[in-house]
Amino acid sequence: MCFGSKASAGEGSAAPRPVSLSSTSGKKQSAAWSAPSQSQPEPQSLFQDDYAAPSGPPPGHMARPVHNVASDDYAPPPGAPPSYGSDYAPPSGPPPSHAADGYAPPSGPPPSHSGGDYAPPPGPPPGQHDWQSAVPDTALLPPPPSLFSGWDRSPASNAPEEQSIAGEQWCRDFPLQSPPMDLRDNEMTRRVIASCATTLQRPPMFRGKLQQEVHGTWSIESAHKCPDACLIGFPPSYAPSLHSPVHTGRPFTMYYEVYVQSCKSEVTLAMGFTAMPYPPFRMPGWHRGSLALHGDDGHRYINDTWGGKTLREGFVMKPGGTYGIGMQFTRKGRDDIDVKVFVTVDGKAFEEWDIHEETDAEQDRPVTGLEGYHDLSIAVGVFDENTNLFALMPLHVLYATR
Repeated sequence: MCFGSKASAGEGSAAPRPVSLSSTSGKKQSAAWSAPSQSQPEPQSLFQDDYAAPSGPPPGHMARPVHNVASDDYAPPPGAPPSYGSDYAPPSGPPPSHAADGYAPPSGPPPSHSGGDYAPPPGPPPGQHDWQSAVPDTALLPPPPSLFSGWDRSPASNAPEEQSIAGEQWCRDFPLQSPPMDLRDNEMTRRVIASCATTLQRPPMFRGKLQQEVHGTWSIESAHKCPDACLIGFPPSYAPSLHSPVHTGRPFTMYYEVYVQSCKSEVTLAMGFTAMPYPPFRMPGWHRGSLALHGDDGHRYINDTWGGKTLREGFVMKPGGTYGIGMQFTRKGRDDIDVKVFVTVDGKAFEEWDIHEETDAEQDRPVTGLEGYHDLSIAVGVFDENTNLFALMPLHVLYATR
């Protein structure tokens, strides 16, 4: 059976074939036959190479500004933020967190401070101690001791350095006597001490005259160019077994005087006390366990091989004067002893100091031997290139009643 006219068939066109319709999933559908129409264009394939997506984003997506980090042309959208009214204007200048481009805080004090004359309230801050009111007035207190008042050399006479070295070596060879003598059962020695009948021992290097005048009184005459010599009294004037305030419960004072009868130049005399033994060729006060007042420079010496310390400005011993030196021992606490040294001039109190005073860390040395735990004897030192005459007055040993 044929369809159409003879003329159509004669044009040589082939009869149309059925077209297979395929779904988007690629599965074949059942074929359908239809007669071609002369006015209907030929169906196009669903997949063509010249197909392009429409321009612009999909309808459900809005365009968003993109900040290019590498560039600085990012700017917020124009207009006020949605939460502000139409008359809002952003602040000028850089944000407060940016300090570049010369940005500076506003001039003047903060709004909470008024004007440029602001000052903190008077008085100390709350919670701080007002130390000015707590510290008492020290104007009436005595001046503090001079910690660096020691002399490197005496302004008067100085012994050769080799003698000082020899004295130090002698002290190392003969240490301080310890323990002290126990005189509680020595009746004879106790009587001698109580009667102040001290005997001065003459050292071998002493040149001059040493004579006992009356009970407890001695005259000392040094010869021309007499070397340094220390005359030491025996028995000791202070014996811990008899006089220590720790044992007796009461203070003890020992004291003696020297009258300077004559001298041709400076008074070359030293008077003091020493623990035993002591180098006889050295002046008292120069080595351990010894103290003395020197007449030529007026200085006091305590275990001091340098220049001593000033007793009082301008003080020196002079002919015709009577000079005394003493030590007082007082109990302090259970087993401690307080020791004071005092000096008199013509029978009147002149100066005193504590044996444990503040010291010069560079020069001062220990006071071991003078603290009331060793036997102590009077010590008179002489030297001279001229003839001098001294009189050792009776030694006074006093038991205080207070």
